[in-house]
Amino acid sequence: MVADSFVYSFVSSPDLSVLVLLCVLLLTALRQVGSLRLQIWQVMTLGAFSVLLLGEISPQEALRAINIDVLLFLFGAFCVGEALNRSGYLAWIGGRIVSRAKNTDQLVLLVIFSTGLLSAVLMNDTLAIMGTPLVLRFSRKYGVSPKLMLFALAFGITTGSVMSPIGNPQNLLIAIDGNLDSPFVVFLSSLAVPTMINLVLVYAVLKLFFSSEFGKPALIHTDELISDPELAEISKKALFLLLALITCKILLVEFLPAWDFSLSWIALFSASPILLSKRRTEVVKNIDWATLVFFVSMFVLMESVWISGTCQELLHRMSPQLGSVPTILALSIGLSQLISNVPFVALYLPAMGSGVSQGQLMALAAGSTIAGNLLILGAASNVIILQNAEKEGETFSFMEFAKIGLLISFLNAIIYFIFL
Repeated sequence: MVADSFVYSFVSSPDLSVLVLLCVLLLTALRQVGSLRLQIWQVMTLGAFSVLLLGEISPQEALRAINIDVLLFLFGAFCVGEALNRSGYLAWIGGRIVSRAKNTDQLVLLVIFSTGLLSAVLMNDTLAIMGTPLVLRFSRKYGVSPKLMLFALAFGITTGSVMSPIGNPQNLLIAIDGNLDSPFVVFLSSLAVPTMINLVLVYAVLKLFFSSEFGKPALIHTDELISDPELAEISKKALFLLLALITCKILLVEFLPAWDFSLSWIALFSASPILLSKRRTEVVKNIDWATLVFFVSMFVLMESVWISGTCQELLHRMSPQLGSVPTILALSIGLSQLISNVPFVALYLPAMGSGVSQGQLMALAAGSTIAGNLLILGAASNVIILQNAEKEGETFSFMEFAKIGLLISFLNAIIYFIFL
């Protein structure tokens, strides 16, 4: 019935914004127009310009749609990630984490679980920024498929971020607007066990699709050297600030929510040792500006789809069923592909009405997060990983991601349904 209502809503009254979004999804899948090879940020920017030219969103509405907090957060996190990577300090930390891996099985497990667990604390986008150059370094060092490493990172951080109210932006929105008294306790008690099971399932699915990569000879470890000691010292200070501010945010979210502060402040304060140093120009020049352009364009296009009211109409038609866990999971995974998971959660929370249970909120958190395991555009972290990988000459296609992601997201949904 969910699928029937979904199809009917889009077929019976097609909207130009939705059609543009579907074209963006198609171009993202193909990434090719004749002999022209498109990057994902170019596709999204083309979509944003299209809705502006078609009059589906006004320039004023487009400007208001751009979330400056998110852009500032990404800018700060990109600066910290670039400095850590450029100095060699990130590789040194990563080398110590994987030094006990004896084979590819253990390496993949370490990547999935370490990034998955860290994403629950450092937020999935932060791990995507810092983790991409690291896993590509592991790929080259140990002769492991770069796609396997990138998928382990992408699916690991998306899945791991489910179990924390600060693992991703939509969970934070649920923790605040859902009026949870002890958000960390609620998230961990409800979602930690199924999330750990799902991280194991991510490993199992990747082993199924990349069977030839496993069972190779034992890994040979060598010490990672810090290539730029001066920048490494600055990076250490930035990393310490990041961890200290994240700890403060955890305590405030749990005990003093009225004193909570924006994630963008965390990223900017963490980046301050870099931005105030004489090395700032080389760091800022080399951050992933294309991804920032992608986000600006995405905000405009998603706002245009939001203004069209198509998703709101679908939710209105299904209002009697919106509280059931299967419906929450199905709609969260499906509609998050179209309007992104944060706007979806902002729309869905009031649609469920008053008296929302803890189980319903946790289903919403789980479904809107594992939506990122289905398609590339389902999570911002996927786009960050893809664009950073392409900077280093590696990539994966829309269909390669979807083929694996479809099975992972299906298994994820079953596990969360059983527990919730």
